[in-house]
Amino acid sequence: MYRDHNNSELNIESLNKKVTLSGWVQKIRDKGFIIWVDLRDRYGLTQLVFDSDRTPKDIMEKAKSLGREFVIQAEGTVIERISKNKSITTGDIEVLVEKLTILNISETPPFTIEDETDGGEDLRMRYRYLDIRRNPVKNKLIFRSKVSMAVRNYLTQKEFIEVETPYLIKSTPEGARDFVVPSRMNAGQFYALPQSPQTFKQLLMVGGLDKYFQIVKCFRDEDLRADRQPEFTQIDCEMTFVEQEDILNTFEGLTKYLLKEINGVEVKDFPRITYDEAMQTYGNDKPDIRFGMKFGELNAIAQHKDFKVFNEAELVVGIAIPGAASYSRKDIDKLIEWMKRPQVGAKGMVYVKCNEDGSLKSSVDKFYDESDLKAWVEKTGAQPGDLICILSGKANATRGQLSALRMEMGNRLGLRKPKEFAPLWVVDFPLLEWDEATQRFHAMHHPFTSPKEGQLELLATDPGAVKANAYDLVLNGNEIGGGSIRIHDQKTQSMMFDYLGFTKEEAEAQFGFLMKAFTYGAPPHGGIAFGLDRLVAILGGQESIRDYIAFPKNNSGRDIMIDAPAELSADQLKELHIKKLS
Repeated sequence: MYRDHNNSELNIESLNKKVTLSGWVQKIRDKGFIIWVDLRDRYGLTQLVFDSDRTPKDIMEKAKSLGREFVIQAEGTVIERISKNKSITTGDIEVLVEKLTILNISETPPFTIEDETDGGEDLRMRYRYLDIRRNPVKNKLIFRSKVSMAVRNYLTQKEFIEVETPYLIKSTPEGARDFVVPSRMNAGQFYALPQSPQTFKQLLMVGGLDKYFQIVKCFRDEDLRADRQPEFTQIDCEMTFVEQEDILNTFEGLTKYLLKEINGVEVKDFPRITYDEAMQTYGNDKPDIRFGMKFGELNAIAQHKDFKVFNEAELVVGIAIPGAASYSRKDIDKLIEWMKRPQVGAKGMVYVKCNEDGSLKSSVDKFYDESDLKAWVEKTGAQPGDLICILSGKANATRGQLSALRMEMGNRLGLRKPKEFAPLWVVDFPLLEWDEATQRFHAMHHPFTSPKEGQLELLATDPGAVKANAYDLVLNGNEIGGGSIRIHDQKTQSMMFDYLGFTKEEAEAQFGFLMKAFTYGAPPHGGIAFGLDRLVAILGGQESIRDYIAFPKNNSGRDIMIDAPAELSADQLKELHIKKLS
């Protein structure tokens, strides 16, 4: 037996107890006649003591040979610690070592394995197995496990059945790029890794399982960010004989359960806003409603003077930033430069200072008088002390730019509080969106989403106006889940493929199996998928998902620890019927 206690269990009640502990050497303090060693495992720290007056000479010599991250076993007696450490659970005691076994030696780690480390991100990713030993990373992985177990508990109690679906499937043209896998036994043919188990979970509903869930890996070959990985995990769910209200109620319940179980927070209200309202009020479809700064559209009250920038704009819109009227001209210029970065793309910004004494001062006083500025104040809800920031241009781009400013100022002003949770549903998404590159409509969610009742006829005359029976669950400015009521009859599904530009042959080749299934009594069904990585990060008070994944990829999609992706040998390529690129 390597240990009879872990390194967080011993306390003052354990005095005089004979114990065996194992773990990694965290720190060594050698005073010559006495040596202290901090022993670490997943659970915590215990201080070991080697005393030349009480420790056998050979054990004392062995203790002097220890280095950081050596794996050791120590047997000894629990004694009271003279200099107590209240920051750890074992801080009242230490173990006087009588027997020491070195289980494995260690090279000096390339960075300090402590909460505050000197290792940069790339270095820590290269030695991820060492980084996991640090509390901040280890605790995030434990936290993720806790969330996953809570999800399973809730859904199982609601009679959902967990079913695994295939990882080797057929590539489809919709959505993001697929990762493809060549088939050795079928020359020139390829599997794809699933972007989601969408069609399989619908087939499970046709199969009569009624309620399905799966915590499942999904894959998308797309550009990466801190909150996006090429492989990610979904909580994938589907239900039969449901309408939108049933889905929303069920997964509001899951979200409330997680917030209570994991964070000890009770949230009662899940507001619902339409996609159009979200875009008009916040400039994006995943608004953070923990703070205000709602958009005020100013076209009607800003395009009546000889200010060409506003007059030629499709949209003039502003927000009031609380307390920012105190900003100096230099501060505002820095903010404008921030807005002009390529990541945001604004060409400039008009501002109005709402001074504490009630006076108004703008960057366009040459064109607008005080009555104009007062109208802008009213439209943006500005208060004395606020700074109104106004952008103009193409509607969609301008909303996106102002949304970026709103979120940035929310961060700078401390309004996005990580321990405060504000969920909401965004509903009534467009069914289709126009793609300038391909000059045709694409499904905003996916081709299996049902149009809202009574809107099917609009597909022939005004497809861009059709609303989808789709919904997103947003938490703290992040989409954590999205889903829809699905099309469940062959005729409507075939019509949808027609409007998406599929030929009959293409639709049959790609989705004939699903269309056929719909002819055998497919029930009404719908579902939702949560992004587990993102959900866990937000519940943990962060937005970057990387530290909540055991072995993440970097921003280039590489695993720099195992050096993947990598080239295949000529023999492997030959087996797979692939010619090596010259």
